[in-house]
Amino acid sequence: MNTAATPTTVARSLEAYLTERSSGRRLLMPYVTAGVCPDWLELVDAVIDAGADAVEIGIPFSDPAMDGPTIQEATVVALETGMTPAHCLHRLKESQFGVPLIAMTHYNLVYRYGHERFARDLFEAGGWATILPDLPLEHASEWIDTAAAANLENVLLAAPVTSDERLRTVVDATGGFVYVVSTMGTTGARAGVDDAASVLASRVKALTNKPAVVGFGISNAETAVAAAAKSDGVIVASALMRRILDGSSIEEAAQLVADIRAGLDAAYTP
Repeated sequence: MNTAATPTTVARSLEAYLTERSSGRRLLMPYVTAGVCPDWLELVDAVIDAGADAVEIGIPFSDPAMDGPTIQEATVVALETGMTPAHCLHRLKESQFGVPLIAMTHYNLVYRYGHERFARDLFEAGGWATILPDLPLEHASEWIDTAAAANLENVLLAAPVTSDERLRTVVDATGGFVYVVSTMGTTGARAGVDDAASVLASRVKALTNKPAVVGFGISNAETAVAAAAKSDGVIVASALMRRILDGSSIEEAAQLVADIRAGLDAAYTP
């Protein structure tokens, strides 16, 4: 598996790691649904080799809150193969990839698994943070405290309709980075990225030095470059999972990540 070293000056902090990685370049975070294909761990390895700075690992849940049709389909495939949170974390622990892993899932799974047990197992599996989009900040203190005790951060999302007051609260409380939702709606690749993404990213950057990373709608290098204009990077999820679901090989799917990496570097690296 990929064993690329993390920056030697950075402690186990996703925010510090991404801040250092984003110096002079844009961040790229692919998303992989655990169990989407038999060799999903090889896909994680391949997207790291293609230029990922961190990888979101989707732990499948039967009742998703924000997932569009592609991620829902990937989730169904994974669940039908028997993927569970415990199996996912066990397989990741065996692999130990060389970049931070970020668990993206739903709070019900964390709650049923047990806060302390989930935090411990995720950390041991190479996890640096969680994204729990259905856990409101007002009810997240117990998980955030447990995660912090296990040296994990919890990433919060900001949407184009987020008020100035709420945005400041999210920016202050988020760990790792601010997940900038590019448009209202569910996840999914789109032909273009709304101007709202740039407006929201600018609002975030006016409040904090924490990385602002845009997700939802990133489908290719062109949309990634547009979304990264005012942000620190992008997340590519549905477009990558669509390739796998449509039968692309690991190498063919990872080429999408390589193309986006090349586009970002060409547009923004001095």
